[in-house]
Amino acid sequence: MQPRIPRQSVGEQALGPRANTAATLSAELTAVVTAARRRAVRDGDRQIDTAHLLHSLLEYDPDVRAVFDDGPEIARLLGYLVQRSIGYGLRWQGSVEDSGAVPVVKESEGLSPLAAGAMGYACDCAARRGDEPACGVDLLAALVVDPQARAVEVLDRAGIDRHEVTARVEDFLSQSGSSSR
Repeated sequence: MQPRIPRQSVGEQALGPRANTAATLSAELTAVVTAARRRAVRDGDRQIDTAHLLHSLLEYDPDVRAVFDDGPEIARLLGYLVQRSIGYGLRWQGSVEDSGAVPVVKESEGLSPLAAGAMGYACDCAARRGDEPACGVDLLAALVVDPQARAVEVLDRAGIDRHEVTARVEDFLSQSGSSSR
């Protein structure tokens, strides 16, 4: 039986056509993508989507958790993400996450078009800051760019505004610089 999500290196999966660029993923972000891949397989999803990435970021990246209010916001987010496999997320199974609102990266096997675009966007953001490799907070910023992303739907259901998350990410990055990595 072939695995639902092809086994590639995280760099190949995450960056697709950008894999030969200088932008890379931090070890922490590589672990997040690996956990998201496991979650997608376990949930029976065809691809890793932005909600899988958000779930793994919240579980594995303390910097991402620091962007959110300590406790209540994270609890609400994780609550909705856990419900995904038993509730509202079932309607996502068998479908590809792609809003059409942003230019689609050539589809990377294993990642939805939006998730692949978010990975590339995170790497681009880190490179523009001169702070490579990309980190979890870079990916969080990328996940909330497209209002049609499943990660944004989860934030909405938890009562968290994506624009507020963007502002918090910018504050976090300006306060931490590259000293937190």
